[in-house]
This record gives sequence, C-alpha cells and structure tokens, in this order.
Amino acid sequence: MKTLKLTIACLCISFYTFAGVLQTEKDALVALYKAANGSEWNTTWDLEASVDAWFGVKVENDRVVEINLWFNNLQGTIPQEIGNLTSLRKLNLGFNKLEGTIPTSIKNLKALTSLELYMNKLEGNIPSEIGELSKLESLQLYSNKLSGAIPDSLMGLTNLKELLLGSNFLTGTIPHQIYALSKLEKLSLMDNKMDGEIPVEIAMLTNLEELILSSNQFTGDLPVEFINMANLNTIMVSDNNLNNEFTTMSGNNPPDMIFVELQNQNATANMDIEKE
Repeated sequence: MKTLKLTIACLCISFYTFAGVLQTEKDALVALYKAANGSEWNTTWDLEASVDAWFGVKVENDRVVEINLWFNNLQGTIPQEIGNLTSLRKLNLGFNKLEGTIPTSIKNLKALTSLELYMNKLEGNIPSEIGELSKLESLQLYSNKLSGAIPDSLMGLTNLKELLLGSNFLTGTIPHQIYALSKLEKLSLMDNKMDGEIPVEIAMLTNLEELILSSNQFTGDLPVEFINMANLNTIMVSDNNLNNEFTTMSGNNPPDMIFVELQNQNATANMDIEKE
C-alpha cells in the first residue's frame, strides 16, 4: 500500500512544473512558441523562467487562463497542442503573421469566452468544432484568408455577443438559424464572397447594435423588419447586389432609421422610415 501511494504521488508531481503549472500546459505553450517562431517575437519568452512570468500569459490556480500575444510578430502556425490548455478563457493572437489552418483541437477549450485570431494569414474553413465552445462570447476571425461557408454549428453559440468574420473569402449564405444568437450585439461579414438574400431572421436579434454586410454578393431586398430593431445603430449593406442599393446608416440610438437609396451615380433619394 505504501508503495502504491508513493507511485501515485510521483506521478502527480510529474505533471507539474516547478511553477505549479501542469506540465501538459507548459508543453502546449512551448509548442506555440516553437510553431510561431518565438525567438523572433517582439517580446519573447524565457523558457527557463516561471510560466507565470511569460509575457501575455495569465495563470490562476496553477492553470493558464489567458494568452494575449496580439501584435507580437508571431510567425508560423497555431499548433494542435493549443487544445491542451483546457482552462483557457481568452486567446488573443490577433494582428500577427500566423498561417495555416485553425486547429480542430480548439474544441477542447470549453472554458473559452474570447477567441481572437484577427489580422493574420489563416486559411481553410472555419472549423465546425468551434461550435462546441458554448461559453464563447467573442469570435473575431476577421482579416484572414478563411474560405468556405459559415458552419451551421456556430449558430449554437448562444452566448455570443460578437461575431466578426469580415475580410475573408467566405462563401455561401447567412444561416437562417442566426436568430438563435439572441445575445449578439455585433455581426460583421463585410468584404467576403457571400451571396443569397439577407435573412429576415436577423431582425429577431433584439440586442444587435452593428450589422456590417457590405462588399458581398447579397441579393433581394433589405428586410423591412429591421426598422423594429431598437438597438441597431449601425447598418452597412453597400456594394452588394440588392434590389435597392444603400449606403451606411449610423448613429447613437437614432430616433429613425435613415436609408439612403442610390438611384444612380449622380442622384440620391432619402427614405426616412419612422419607428413605431
């Protein structure tokens, strides 16, 4: 019995570094360092130092809970080992030079509330596995080289407040199930290659403040139901194939929604739609 207890104790110790962080989590961070050319970062890591001293890494109760390495000259890829940081609540690798695909192992980050990979060179499809991150509140993947359709699985992220997928190469339509994202405040799909009609179900997003759909290939009419969206203060749908072309409407809780219809290159006509 004593031998068994000693063996278990030794095994437990082997999972930890001297700083108290799980060895598997330290290994995952080191994998990120190597895959993203850590020696060339603006602010690099001393791998011999305690993990909680590494730039952009936040540790709580011996677990890594945040990685914030935006605008830090990360180059290379995001390794599959990132999925071993299972206590991570925030991952911000934005404004870097990361390439390759978003690893499917990201589905293991069940505690994640913010995933920010914007302004990189990531390509391939948006992994459907992201739809398993039920606590996610902010998903920012804009300004990459992502392609394919928006996965239907993302419509299950009912805690999402920000869905920012603009400036990619996304195709397909806006899922009609988008009404399920009832907490959504910002939706940006601008500068993609999406088509189809703008779904009227967007009008069910009563918390929506910003709707950015410009520079796509959307067709049909802009749903008139949008005039009932009390919190919507910015809408951009220009540069599409809508039956009527509109410019930007913006303001801070305006009393009216003002759409400006472009009749031709030289003339415009204003259409004020009073909210009831």
